[in-house]
Amino acid sequence: MTHPTAASADLFTRAQQVIPSGVNSPVRAFGSVGGTPPFLTNAKGALLTDADGTEYVDLVGSWGPMILGHANERVVEAVREAAGHGLSFGAPQPGEVSLAEEVVSRIAPVEQLRLVNSGTEATMSALRVARAATGRDVVVKFAGCYHGHVDALLAEAGSGVATFAMPGSAGVTAATARDTVVLPYGDREALTALFAERGHEIAAIITEAAPANMGVVTPLEVDGVGFNRFLAETAHAAGALLISDEVLTGFRASREGYYGVDGPGAQGTTDEAWAPDLMTFGKVIGGGLPVGAFGGRKDLMGLLAPAGPVYQAGTLSGNPLATAAGLATLEGLDEAAYTTLGSASRALQQMVADALTTAGVPHVIQTAGTLFSVFFREQPVETYEDAKAQDTAAFTRFFHAMLDGGVYLPPSAFEAWFVSTAHTDEILDRIAAALPAAAGAAAQG
Repeated sequence: MTHPTAASADLFTRAQQVIPSGVNSPVRAFGSVGGTPPFLTNAKGALLTDADGTEYVDLVGSWGPMILGHANERVVEAVREAAGHGLSFGAPQPGEVSLAEEVVSRIAPVEQLRLVNSGTEATMSALRVARAATGRDVVVKFAGCYHGHVDALLAEAGSGVATFAMPGSAGVTAATARDTVVLPYGDREALTALFAERGHEIAAIITEAAPANMGVVTPLEVDGVGFNRFLAETAHAAGALLISDEVLTGFRASREGYYGVDGPGAQGTTDEAWAPDLMTFGKVIGGGLPVGAFGGRKDLMGLLAPAGPVYQAGTLSGNPLATAAGLATLEGLDEAAYTTLGSASRALQQMVADALTTAGVPHVIQTAGTLFSVFFREQPVETYEDAKAQDTAAFTRFFHAMLDGGVYLPPSAFEAWFVSTAHTDEILDRIAAALPAAAGAAAQG
């Protein structure tokens, strides 16, 4: 490894004195891959520059929102214009109306939307609405799906399918985790058994529309019924709700998020009508600025204060900068943009597969729209246990060799890769040049 640069190493040392572990979000510390993270100072298009001037091709994209590339002129100009009129009002402003209208126009199940400041806020608030609507407490989630650092959702599986979860983080009380049941992702039999025994207690199922926080896991069909549709039908039969988390997949997997991939009327799906009751969003709808949102049917969203009994508030919610950036980003995501994203994603997947195959490295690539992950194992990944069984040491060697070759990958074997409309053929060629050495490094050991 020739990285990190001297300036990044110095900054990391300074950061560790005043910031816990030197970072403000855990994966940035490079804990799972080792080494010192480069401290980034500039970004443009698909390229990043660190504190010493080293340039990298970016395949993280700030974990999703930079779908038009960094410092996109349209987005920057929208933010600059908004900033000239004031950074925050703490009052209604036109941009929040326009952004909500754009989201509602794209996602059929979303009739109304409330803006918040993060994906965590969005899922926390959606759970509160679901519990108020049903008068029930229990929530079902799936191992490997991440919905932000909400106490009730930082839970680990108990000893059986009908057993309440245990705390998955220090500081989460057993009483909080007890209202959550954690099941293996994709396990229809376990879910059916749970609802048969305790369906009357369950307020909601929450799931990532397509899991992307254990790496990308494509929801599977059984007898023509997709997993998300199965969840909706199971929940509704028991009077429970389905919350679909599209923080990562929203407006990236397709124009309509992952719902546009497997919802009614999507290509290759059946025409049976089904829909999530509530959906959560983030990332893309802020264009790189802090944002989150949750939405759904009017009757459910009408439970929110001030009209209803469910309290939720935020001083910076719907602020003019985030809404301007988000609206400019969504307006830039036309049919041509999605064609470009799809083409770049498929080309990159093929390049990675070719390099790893040539080097004899076991791997499988899984997709959700334009999102994809590379798992270092031979068999497809369907559950979190499958994901954990991959060769993470091989990924670590691959990651550092790619970084040395000027390509910045997600610093974890359990993350999605992100392309943007700025990943041109020239950019892809730079990635291709780094792949043979990285694949060879993965093959060692």
